[in-house]
Amino acid sequence: MPAKNLPFTQAEYDARIAKTRAEMERRGIDTIIVSDPSNMGWLTGYDGWSFYVHQCVILPMEGNPICFVRAQDANGGVRTVWMPDADVHGYDEKLVQNLPLHPMQELVHVLKERNISAGTIGVEMDNYWYSAQAHAELVNGLTQASLIDTTGLVNWQRAIKSETEIQYMKIAGQIVTQMHQNIREMIEPGLRKNEMVAEIFRSGCLGIEGHGGDYPAIVPLLPSGADASAPHLTWNDDPFKTGEATFFEIAGCYKRYQCPTSRTIFLGKPSQKFLDVEKAVVEGINAGLEQARPGNQCQEVAKAFCDILENKTGIKKESRCGYPIGISYPPDWGERTMSLRPGDKTILQPGMTFHFIPAVWQDDWGMEITESFVITGDGAETLANVPRELFVK
Repeated sequence: MPAKNLPFTQAEYDARIAKTRAEMERRGIDTIIVSDPSNMGWLTGYDGWSFYVHQCVILPMEGNPICFVRAQDANGGVRTVWMPDADVHGYDEKLVQNLPLHPMQELVHVLKERNISAGTIGVEMDNYWYSAQAHAELVNGLTQASLIDTTGLVNWQRAIKSETEIQYMKIAGQIVTQMHQNIREMIEPGLRKNEMVAEIFRSGCLGIEGHGGDYPAIVPLLPSGADASAPHLTWNDDPFKTGEATFFEIAGCYKRYQCPTSRTIFLGKPSQKFLDVEKAVVEGINAGLEQARPGNQCQEVAKAFCDILENKTGIKKESRCGYPIGISYPPDWGERTMSLRPGDKTILQPGMTFHFIPAVWQDDWGMEITESFVITGDGAETLANVPRELFVK
């Protein structure tokens, strides 16, 4: 067992396991099979780019979690999880992408060997990393178990961050602050977008003094002009042009903890309509952050923004205004639990962290000014420090 530099204390991992088991007990669940890499990392510390093949953490009601990964990734488990080596299981390489053989066939054997193959077993049925074939193999092999959907069970336990998690997110916030400063300094008409993205990745990985950056869960998004009407376009090698706005949706990342922050830059002279929308967006963000306080509901943050945007501009925002963030792996930096949108009555509590993204996407233009924040004892504190405005250059 190698010496490990775990990102959290053993006491914090123990508290996470206890919290998760308490929810399992409340629901009458004996074992959960966790395939979301963010949940795997949160429970055990496992950290590797191996989520393109089947892997999971098995958490029974007693004993240590089991890290179940591909054989060639077992050493990655040994070097990153807090459990002893015996709790890292590397499955046979012949099971990798070789149907009709499948890793879940070996997982069934592991569960039987550990006497946890019966009772009620939870699986994350609506996660990106758990396939229909994986579920079919478990149903076929675990004949003494009742498989139920526990999508989100661990995600919800992650909702309130520890002091260390918040500190990591604040470091990520410092990183993304520097990234945006570099963007503003570098952007000019004629600069190719791929050159800008190279700088975004460079500064994101370089980090800040004393803290190197990690890779974000989503690649940089930076559509311009009419393309900015589409929120999830990436980049090409076209040049930036005078007379166009570009939004930059990027994130700083530290020890897998994300701090996404977006800003929009207009090259040239923006129209009065664009400036009017900027004014309403900033006013709405301020109003939303004012509602982001303990005891209020998620929907109150969204309502504060949407009311101002519609009253000032006539634009009715249909999409949600935000979502929780924290530890994440591709393809998403959200936690997939609550949302800042009408109808979500989740009560805000200190330690919850969100990406507040009240973006505006219209038929032929778009604007993003966003903030990541943490709920404090009496309000909200933003995690990055980028001026809250439309930048004109």
